[in-house]
Amino acid sequence: MFSGDYLQATIYPAQDFNPAMDAEMLCDAFQGFECNKDMLIDILTQRSNAQRQVIAEAYREMYGRDLISDLRENLSHHFKQVMVGLMYSPFLFDAHELWHAMKGGDTEENCLIDILASRTNEEIYRIKEVYSMEYNSDLQQDIYNETSGHFRDMLINLSQGVRESGYADPGSAAQDAMVLWEACQQKTGEHKNLLQMILCNKSYQQLWMVFQEFQNISGQDIIDAIRVCYDGCFQELCIAIILCTRDRSSYFAYRLYNAIHDFGFHNRTVIRTLISRSEVDLMTIRKRYKERYGISLFHDVKQYASGHYESSLIAILAGAADDY
Repeated sequence: MFSGDYLQATIYPAQDFNPAMDAEMLCDAFQGFECNKDMLIDILTQRSNAQRQVIAEAYREMYGRDLISDLRENLSHHFKQVMVGLMYSPFLFDAHELWHAMKGGDTEENCLIDILASRTNEEIYRIKEVYSMEYNSDLQQDIYNETSGHFRDMLINLSQGVRESGYADPGSAAQDAMVLWEACQQKTGEHKNLLQMILCNKSYQQLWMVFQEFQNISGQDIIDAIRVCYDGCFQELCIAIILCTRDRSSYFAYRLYNAIHDFGFHNRTVIRTLISRSEVDLMTIRKRYKERYGISLFHDVKQYASGHYESSLIAILAGAADDY
């Protein structure tokens, strides 16, 4: 977030956009014995999300059918997840992922962390709104029901979308840093609450200063201190907030590397990250990945995915030849 780089996406609005022609080509792709999956990839990964919504409307008007329903009916497995995911609006996509993370069997804590630790107040407000409309359920209540302990408290705090904005006070930064240092030493419930209050509510500009002051006071980076003092999902959530404060693109590079190498290619995390960041900072994430791990994200995706699933992920990544 504060790296100073201009964020680069991989998907931009297509020039000379013709939604009726795209709708016709998509309809043609579903005809015949086998679905023309290459055509689906060529169209849906090369249009912005706003353009895909226009295509879906044209498709409905021209053929009286729902494009997402046709994608679900004609595709399968992870490739279907990618194509259907591309058709959701950004806030609906996040809401869908949060719902699935809590209602799809075992709670997928990493999904809750990825979304709630990285979205702005406005984005969280819109996600909650869509979540309520789509699932007739309250996001904060579902978090309360499906998680527990201080991890739950922190998620609910983040889901309120009340982070301060644009304000930094050097004097209070030193005080907050001391509170964080004490929270890493004492580890009581009260200290966890203070840690939560600072990480979830202070502006990103303020947190940036707090983390610098923490280094001055303790002689160590706050992430190292959190790793030593806390564990489990609470630790992961704290680290996610810190990483997103410093550089959100680096956080997602870190999450993708873990999803690919530590969890045996966790498909849902890879798909969620590539789709949700494709029009925000996915090209920047690719650069951070290469800088940090010495191998391209393009290469790792090709290593672990295959077939049209691989092709769709590579198309979203907009992989260039020098990335092999």
